Amino acid sequence: MDLRLTEEQERFRQTVQTWLSANLPAGWGTPAYKPPTTPAEQVAFARTWQRQLYDGGWAGITWPKEFGGRGLSTVEQLIYNEEYARFAAPDILALKIGLSLVGPMLIACGNAEQKARFLTPILNGQEIWCQGFSEPNAGSDLASVKTKAELLGDEFIVTGQKIWTSVAKHADWCMLVTRTSFEGPKHKGLTFLLVDLKSPGITIRPLREMTGEEWFNEVFFDELRVPRANVVGEINGGWHVVMATLGHERAGTTPHVRLQAESNRLARLALKTPRNGARAADDPVVRQKVAQAAIESAILRYTAYRNVTMVSRTGVPGSEGSILKIFWSELEQRLKDTAIEILGNWGLIPANEMHAVDGGFWAYELLWSRSSTIYAGTSEVQRNIIAQRVLGLPR
Repeated sequence: MDLRLTEEQERFRQTVQTWLSANLPAGWGTPAYKPPTTPAEQVAFARTWQRQLYDGGWAGITWPKEFGGRGLSTVEQLIYNEEYARFAAPDILALKIGLSLVGPMLIACGNAEQKARFLTPILNGQEIWCQGFSEPNAGSDLASVKTKAELLGDEFIVTGQKIWTSVAKHADWCMLVTRTSFEGPKHKGLTFLLVDLKSPGITIRPLREMTGEEWFNEVFFDELRVPRANVVGEINGGWHVVMATLGHERAGTTPHVRLQAESNRLARLALKTPRNGARAADDPVVRQKVAQAAIESAILRYTAYRNVTMVSRTGVPGSEGSILKIFWSELEQRLKDTAIEILGNWGLIPANEMHAVDGGFWAYELLWSRSSTIYAGTSEVQRNIIAQRVLGLPR
């Protein structure tokens, strides 16, 4: 693999840097900047910032030009992601499902009408999406979903429940996996629907996480009516669409630049934290763990490059995404665990308390990192995928 960028790609990187330098919110990254605090404020900010990216031509780097994208390759997307992370630009959590999952899924599997209707409102931040996949008894085993969709004329009548549905309370639309047939293999009877969350028959109940936030939700469907035109792919053929969506989720969320930045931050933490009359960094065990985080974040970077190369050659994410998902999610947890080892009890003080270290950054990240080996597919499921599809082992 050639890791050198072409002159054109280097110019692209410089253009990204110039635009971000000129357009980040006033005071961004300084104590003078006052970020939005409530979820509603954060969602409103995300919409506004995404619209600014769209108007500047920085939304949808690889998306078709007719829908507001740039039509560039995955290499340019990687360059953009790296610079965006280096600038610590706004994290638009509320829009990530639409941008990272729904859009690529529709580009790959949607019909012309669906692309024309949904892609541009996703790119410009007008519409927020959530992912209606997991159920109380169907998480890792997604093919076991029971949410029922019965076709009556030109409408599906949907009844059932989803859980752990991120940003559902703030979303406009939901991509929903339903069961339309109970005959034959369970993955053969699924249908993929696009659901307007303003429709009658939907109840959304937020779930409080241990971070204190409420991004997850339960969603209940009681005789919800969904037009047949909102099927993506074929009726009873939704498993193909599900796999395409999960492939983008696992391969497209590799946070290698962020984790490299956090490994550098971890090193600085070890240098400034006192321990037994010296610094934590003077402890050889601590020093080795900090070095290991730096080594693994570099490995992650080059593995992400390899995955981007594969996608650019084949046009679709492969099983390499599962390798990346395990590696970065478990690295994230080890890195945060090391930070708390360095800080001890001081590292557990949250941001809203006196004496919080680094503004409570490590305390929050420790809690949030627990979810990284669950969302986008658990580590256990990813290991099964690698065993079967990469190594060729029996089920």
